[in-house]
Amino acid sequence: MVENRHKKVGLSDEQVFAMYEKMLLARRIDERMWLLNRSGKIPFVISCQGQEAAQVGTAFAFDNTKDYILPYYRDLGVVLSFGMTTKDIMLSGFAKAEDPNSGGRQMPGHFGQKSNRIVTGSSPVTTQVPHAVGIALAGKIEKKDFVTFVSFGEGSSNQGDFHEGANFAGVHKLPVIFVCENNKYAISVPIEKQLACEKVSDRAIGYGMPGVTVDGNDPIEVYRVTKEAVDRARRGDGPTLIETVSYRLTPHSSDDDDRSYRGREEVETAKANDPLVKFKEYLVQTNVLTEDKDKELNNHIMQIINEATDYAENAPYAQPEDTLKYVYGEEGGV
Repeated sequence: MVENRHKKVGLSDEQVFAMYEKMLLARRIDERMWLLNRSGKIPFVISCQGQEAAQVGTAFAFDNTKDYILPYYRDLGVVLSFGMTTKDIMLSGFAKAEDPNSGGRQMPGHFGQKSNRIVTGSSPVTTQVPHAVGIALAGKIEKKDFVTFVSFGEGSSNQGDFHEGANFAGVHKLPVIFVCENNKYAISVPIEKQLACEKVSDRAIGYGMPGVTVDGNDPIEVYRVTKEAVDRARRGDGPTLIETVSYRLTPHSSDDDDRSYRGREEVETAKANDPLVKFKEYLVQTNVLTEDKDKELNNHIMQIINEATDYAENAPYAQPEDTLKYVYGEEGGV
């Protein structure tokens, strides 16, 4: 038996099992997307592999019945935790009319779903940060009880959008949590060529907010740090910058060849610290999970993914005449 760390931070056995389930679902969906891409069935994959612990650990610290999230393009674990389904993700991958994100108009990873308060993302990176700050400001003005979550990569922390958003949130003590998912590479640029400071979280002091760096491979520790930040924001004490440090186990996208900028030994070393494998080991050691239960869960997840894949592949594409729908105003419409 190992130390039961999850109960020390207020997580039940059922909650950590649910966290593992979301991490596993995100990984298996991602793996299926790569197979579909390589077989020529979907055009693009932007992968979450290696960052599931950071994503799910963060998401579980929020209230998915009232908080708003503005995820970045890798955040499959986050949006699944906030109510998106496997079918939703597959419809997006196949760019079908029923895709809840954009009706098949956008590339995968441009998450947006009004019913679950997932605010639509944009292709230019980091634009979601000032949007999240604006939503938090509106909530504060209207005295509404919600916290805003926004995520971005460490490369995005060098963009003006991040600095403007963080400064405004700090000045006005807004209930927004900034989560930088540091996966060591901004496409092909390694972290040491991106930052002059040691950590992304070092930047928080300039904006009058706490800054915390946490092991992004440990979902329990990510949850603990994020829950403290969320509770602080709900009390009216302002924003927090959290940096989760993990490693991107795949190329930047299905169009990238990462062999041109990082060695295979480096990637294999990172895979030996796979957060999904490590978390499974912890749950087995704490009697939350058994090998039989894990096999049963995998089988259930693969059945869901198979059904969602078949449904999305056979679903209709959007009609050509709907191309400009929601782009320009329509007579008699809103």
